[in-house]
Amino acid sequence: MLAEADLPDDIEALRALVLEQDRKLENADAEMARLKAMLDAFMRHRFGARSEKLNPDQLQLGLEDVETAVASAETANDAKSGTAATDRPRKRNRGALPAHLERIEQVVDVDSKECPCCGGALHQIGEDVAERLDVVPTTFRVLVTRRPRYGCRSCEGAVVQTPAPPRIVEGGLPTEALIAQVLVAKYADHLPLYRQAPIYARQGIQLDRSTLADWVGRAAWWLRPLRDHILAKLRRSKRLFAEETTAPVLDPGRGRTKTGQLWAYARDDRPWGGSDPPLVAYVYASDRKAERPETHPGEFAGVLQVDGYGGYAALARRRQQVVLAFCWAHVRRKFYELAATSPVATEVLRQIALLYAVEDEVRGLPPERRRAARAERSRVIVDELRLDLDARLRQVSSKSRLAEAIRYALTRWDGLSRFLDDGRIDLDSNTVERSIRPLALNRKNALFAGSDEGGDNWAVIATLIDVCKLNGVNPHTWLTATLSKLAAGHPAKQLAELMPWNDVG
Repeated sequence: MLAEADLPDDIEALRALVLEQDRKLENADAEMARLKAMLDAFMRHRFGARSEKLNPDQLQLGLEDVETAVASAETANDAKSGTAATDRPRKRNRGALPAHLERIEQVVDVDSKECPCCGGALHQIGEDVAERLDVVPTTFRVLVTRRPRYGCRSCEGAVVQTPAPPRIVEGGLPTEALIAQVLVAKYADHLPLYRQAPIYARQGIQLDRSTLADWVGRAAWWLRPLRDHILAKLRRSKRLFAEETTAPVLDPGRGRTKTGQLWAYARDDRPWGGSDPPLVAYVYASDRKAERPETHPGEFAGVLQVDGYGGYAALARRRQQVVLAFCWAHVRRKFYELAATSPVATEVLRQIALLYAVEDEVRGLPPERRRAARAERSRVIVDELRLDLDARLRQVSSKSRLAEAIRYALTRWDGLSRFLDDGRIDLDSNTVERSIRPLALNRKNALFAGSDEGGDNWAVIATLIDVCKLNGVNPHTWLTATLSKLAAGHPAKQLAELMPWNDVG
């Protein structure tokens, strides 16, 4: 912004300066318009009908950069035009800042309490209060534990001292709160240990990556029984979701990585008003063999909602107590890939969208009301879609991608139709896909696990952190308290008392 001293005295020079400033403002307006157009395009990808065009992580990265550029351009425009930022409607989060946060008050008062008109004493008639969110960077402190020793002057034969408090890392530096911080940063915030070490170093705390890894491994050993308890609870459910994702693992013998698997098993009864807590458990396996989904569920008997992986079909064939419900989102994905060039695929997507419209209306209703609405409105859509797909399959080349998409749906039709007769079954397996998505981000940042044991530790800790998130529990607070209780000797037979959902409410 120009100061008065910068203005020229000559009229022509002043006119030229005004024109130059006007051109700069026009350029700034054009730049902001361009950036906002880009932002609108990103938002259409996020919320529009074709939201699957962009990977969600790529979308977030793009939005961050464009929104940052828009803010920078607006600030430059304000500086050039003399407009205050407060003159524009500002972006803000809805709602007030949380009440539990510490309030540090500062008073910005007038210099004099005398009236500028008559010199009389001023009295307060009100005040303006503004709250801003502040932060204190991660602050380390040292807990010093003193244990006095006592002796007897009379007999000099006894020394009395309270035993040292138990720790997760005996003789080590960290408190349970610090171990919890490392776990949450690695498995919830996707910060590998080699990135955490420099963060601590900025505050003068030198911690080797190998030291942090030792803490994580010890914590995983203590926490594994809790993951197993959650998995056992899932096995006793009547409905489960199952999904798997790759987990690259270092294979030193071959000098490269191999492909392990993380299997996810989830339960969420909230869409039909169930009262059981939502759960997810991860199990690591070094391969994707078909016997994996046969051993993981244990004695599970009920409806297993899955994608089209053949291992689940083999499980259902061998164990009659397991009934498969397939995922309409996976069917939709097959046709979505063809929609740009195939009117048939576009029509299939339209019919599937009608099914989802019904689901949006019945979400949260009791099972019987969901089943009744589906019988009245969804069944006719499913029946018509089946007839259309049968007819189309006879008309297209058997080797075309469209034929592959149709066969994928038709060979799983019984499982795809199962939701019509049971209001407790969902239309898709997005519940478990949402849970497994953070694992993909962790995999992207960490590149690979260092060993099969590292993959297993990953599954253990990710299970507990994600169960905390599903139940609205702060994972750091829960991990700190739970590690402290485990170190203090919490009975193994009472693990149910430590579960995250006990802290809800």
